[in-house]
Amino acid sequence: MPQPSPPLSPNTTDYVDHILSQWRAARPDLPIAPMAIFSRLFRLQAVASRDIDRSLRPLGVNPGEFDVIATLTRHGPPHALSPQQLAESMLLSSGAMTNRLDRLEQAGLVARQPNPDDRRGVIVTLTPLGRQTADAVLRTYLDILDRMLAPLAPDRRDLLASLLRDLLLAHDRHAPGGIRP
Repeated sequence: MPQPSPPLSPNTTDYVDHILSQWRAARPDLPIAPMAIFSRLFRLQAVASRDIDRSLRPLGVNPGEFDVIATLTRHGPPHALSPQQLAESMLLSSGAMTNRLDRLEQAGLVARQPNPDDRRGVIVTLTPLGRQTADAVLRTYLDILDRMLAPLAPDRRDLLASLLRDLLLAHDRHAPGGIRP
């Protein structure tokens, strides 16, 4: 069983600590404590986005295209959804979805087929190459995320996930229209 991560030394600082100390000096009247969390979340997002983009490029997809093939994959066989279902699932406009689908179709990763339930509609399906690419890209993506979390023992990862879930649940309930899965 893995050992829990040791607590960080109080003398350990990061770039955000540097920024916070500047804010404390410049504006001691401001309650900057929330910056300690969100600045780190924003920096982690930037690092993750950079690393994911660099790793996906050689596989022939960008992060937005990965999102489409991942969405089709996680819906399970037959890995098929309408463009509208994809757009709603990914919180995208129909125009943005069309652009992504056009690129993925040109690359041979998805195919548009007539919707048997709606003569005017289409169904987007992963091609065999799309399923292979989705698998390779997903493994790369998960490896990147796992490497980013490597400094945390599993119990601390679980705690972080739980705390972030609590925050998101509270905000999703109060968001106008709510954010639905």
